[in-house]
Amino acid sequence: MTPQELRALCLSFNAVVEDFPFNPETSVFKVLGKMFALSALDARPLTVNLKCDPDDAIRLRAGHPGLVVPGWHMSKRHWNTVTADAGLPDRLVRELVEDSYDLVVAGLPRTERLRLDRP
Repeated sequence: MTPQELRALCLSFNAVVEDFPFNPETSVFKVLGKMFALSALDARPLTVNLKCDPDDAIRLRAGHPGLVVPGWHMSKRHWNTVTADAGLPDRLVRELVEDSYDLVVAGLPRTERLRLDRP
């Protein structure tokens, strides 16, 4: 996956904005103010921090050693750092980004979830 594809994927979901709260190099993708992905899109290798169910996080790390690791500068229980341009199938990366978005949306108040068409 290229940086442009990753950015386009993150921005393809409802109500997502790209923000730069930490520095001008780190893109933070938020849905209704809540972060679901962050990446330094110009860095090599291309990595992205994604929210993940704790049980799935452990399974993914074991199944993809070195490519899916505990979230860098994030809660290691709930976040993974995924290397998006080094061997993981693009389909898997897309699924992980969507899962992260869905987890964040699930934590929003019901009225906001309904606005996003995700009850």
